[in-house]
Amino acid sequence: MSSPLLLLDGASMWFRSYFGVPSSITAPDGRPVNAVRGFLDAVATLVNRERPHRLVVCRDDDWRPQWRVDLVPSYKAHRVAEPAGPGAAPGEPDVEEVPDDLTPQVDMIMEILDAFGIATAGAAQFEADDVLGTLADRERRDPVLVVSGDRDLLQLVRDEPVPVRVLYLGRGLAKATVFGPLEVAEAYRVPVDRAGPAYAELALLRGDPSDGLPGVAGIGEKTAATLLARHGSLERVLAAAGDPSSSLSKAHRAKLLAAGDYLGRAEPVVRVATDADVTFSTSSDALPLAARDPGRVAELAERYGVTSSIGRLQAALDKLPG
Repeated sequence: MSSPLLLLDGASMWFRSYFGVPSSITAPDGRPVNAVRGFLDAVATLVNRERPHRLVVCRDDDWRPQWRVDLVPSYKAHRVAEPAGPGAAPGEPDVEEVPDDLTPQVDMIMEILDAFGIATAGAAQFEADDVLGTLADRERRDPVLVVSGDRDLLQLVRDEPVPVRVLYLGRGLAKATVFGPLEVAEAYRVPVDRAGPAYAELALLRGDPSDGLPGVAGIGEKTAATLLARHGSLERVLAAAGDPSSSLSKAHRAKLLAAGDYLGRAEPVVRVATDADVTFSTSSDALPLAARDPGRVAELAERYGVTSSIGRLQAALDKLPG
């Protein structure tokens, strides 16, 4: 198998690093750098393990796109620390509730990635999930490995035209699980021949409290999986709900019909977009074997006290074939 295109869910990874690495890890000036160190070490581990020749860190340029909020107002509402407010500029987003000492570390990570020449990518009015989805969907050359702790991205798995797999970080990188169509089907009991789309439909029916999505009242994950397995797709489940002669129980039919408006509005909210207008920080997603600006990398390593982590990343790059 050829070397994979590695697509990293940046926000997912540095959030996990922030909470997984002790806050006592600080720069010489006392600023916390636990997320920086954890993120760089994770990237080094992934490069060593997967040996990619292409890698993109995908950004959350809009963590709560207005078009999703317009469809489902509760979407991520519980994570809003500060609404944009009536005096905000048009299109100015709400402020996400993020630990005070994490935001500066994201800026540090971006500085280091830029100095290395490692590509980052984002899209206006789209989340990192959508950037990952767009890049995975349009890839036609190399197998794709999406790295994230967000289960929503399981909907991207496929075998053709190139394999797309998700390295799910739910229990951390050391215990991460690779999901393809077979693994998604086995874990969530959805049809294997359309495991990715079926997972999105499962999530739509089940809901996701962490994203403020209520789902269909009275339809949990097991029931949703049973319905999809029996009928094959959400479209057929809803067709059965509208057919009094179908095998669907009266209770399930009533619940699904009552949720018809919600399902119509929430469907594009739950589905990862694959048509985002993605912009890159570099002219290529090729993983550099050496830092683009080694002097700046050295200066940042010293300033932030992450010399060992940057050394591990460079050592991983050194092992890649030229």
